[in-house]
Amino acid sequence: MNALTVTHEHGMRIDVAVGEVEIASYVYGPGVAAFEAPKPYMHPMRTLSGALVSAYRPHDHRWHKGAQMTWSHVSGQNFWGGNTYVHGRGYVPLDNVGAMRHDGFDIIDLTGDELTLRETLTWVASTGERWVAETRTLRWHGVDVARGIWALDFATQLRNIRGEELELGSPTTHGRTNAGYTGFFWRGPRGFTGGEIITAGGGGGPETMGTSDSPWLAYTGKNDDVDGGSTLLVLAGSTSHGTITWFVRNDPFPAVNPSPAFDKEITLADGETLALQHRLVVADRIWTREEIEGLAVEHAL
Repeated sequence: MNALTVTHEHGMRIDVAVGEVEIASYVYGPGVAAFEAPKPYMHPMRTLSGALVSAYRPHDHRWHKGAQMTWSHVSGQNFWGGNTYVHGRGYVPLDNVGAMRHDGFDIIDLTGDELTLRETLTWVASTGERWVAETRTLRWHGVDVARGIWALDFATQLRNIRGEELELGSPTTHGRTNAGYTGFFWRGPRGFTGGEIITAGGGGGPETMGTSDSPWLAYTGKNDDVDGGSTLLVLAGSTSHGTITWFVRNDPFPAVNPSPAFDKEITLADGETLALQHRLVVADRIWTREEIEGLAVEHAL
């Protein structure tokens, strides 16, 4: 049975399950500390066998919460959470942490084996000003119990409503080498540390950091609690501005991010919209390179 079931705790979260296994919780309600840049996030995330494949508020970065849309440098504001990177000073606490406010769902559509959410949000600066109007779409699909996989499509449109241009960057655009994290970001569980990174054309490994020539990236790790391992496949997808570049780590913690502003800042004029689209496939067990390459072709955007 590949059907999805959904439980909606209004004002708080939407839980998605296959059979007895809750594969994802999309949390959009209140309760996140201001310093952690409140925003919706997806945690826990699980394989169809119940293995946990996301981390929540790890001790090293409390603002990391499963998979979430976030942005580290926006015209001096920090919608990522925590300290802000300042060249020559490192990471410092500044009174500049904003929030991504959930405004509502335009669509909650469950049709058997697919769930689509369309959400409206407002990015609110630390000053209380509204800077970005976001329309976000999430689609759970591709559930295949026999093969042990499910997929999530993530798409967003970010419209500048600040009244002047926005500069969208990262720590790397502000002077820190190989720290271009920004955009759709996944933080894996502690047990995935040291996992394998695989990309197209025989590539992979930590040296994938800062590259943009692979249309996909897979991360495999060993499970705690549930025997065996898991595989996550991230399809880079598309951006209306610039180039998608991979931010990825397997040490000191597991993280994958198809960054739209890794080392080149995006300038968004007032009223202009930035569009992003990515796909995430979650699979039971550690897949071989050959299997992953086939999966990437099957799920190509």
